[in-house]
Amino acid sequence: METTHHRFIFITGGSRGIGRAIALSQAKPGTFLFINYLRDDEAASQIEKEIEERGAKACLLQGSVGDPETIQTLFKEIQRKTERLDALIHNAALGVFKPVSQLRVKDWDISMDVNAKALLLLAQTALPLMKQTGGKIIAISSLGSRRYTPNYGAIGVSKAALENLIRYLAVELAPHKIGVNGVCGGLIETDSLKMFPDIERMKSECLKRTPGGRVGKPEDLANVVAFLLSPESNWIFGQTIVADGGYSLF
Repeated sequence: METTHHRFIFITGGSRGIGRAIALSQAKPGTFLFINYLRDDEAASQIEKEIEERGAKACLLQGSVGDPETIQTLFKEIQRKTERLDALIHNAALGVFKPVSQLRVKDWDISMDVNAKALLLLAQTALPLMKQTGGKIIAISSLGSRRYTPNYGAIGVSKAALENLIRYLAVELAPHKIGVNGVCGGLIETDSLKMFPDIERMKSECLKRTPGGRVGKPEDLANVVAFLLSPESNWIFGQTIVADGGYSLF
């Protein structure tokens, strides 16, 4: 059991994209990072290496958080290393890109399971490890949660559920000194963006109406997460902070 570390952080979907940027922003001496990933072993071992180069410790946890039994297994691993968790960041996301009129039940279920239900089960399972000393729970959302985005219905609806769950968890976990918030990005330059149909046209449309003048980077969201993980954010409860370069102002 590790006792020399003063911060224990669990990140779902932590090997690539936004999750990777969050992991690197938190990789400091004295921090122990549990990095969950789905199947890309190469990306996972790369992030483990980079975390340890920065003086932090990493523990890789493979599995889909869309599966309740997997969540139990992951937490058994975590409990082998620590009796407490200081932060839980739910970044893992999954879904298909197609119009809602064409969604199959399993398309809907996988988005709901990984993007929304997982936060519920992760928070419930993390609670015994967090309520002794307090901590932070942060979930990553996206603008499709609140406005129409072509071919994004399954994910958008699940992110709307996620944002509402953030509010409920924030109220109920506040007595345990656990702060729960979200971060909502616009278009972020990641590998999963390449899966969007017609992405180049979408990017140029996005740029036209982004006052910030560029597409978002994973680090842009990691910076907001870093703020929410800090004591400076302790008076913020149940909010989903939009970091989109001003895109949603139009």
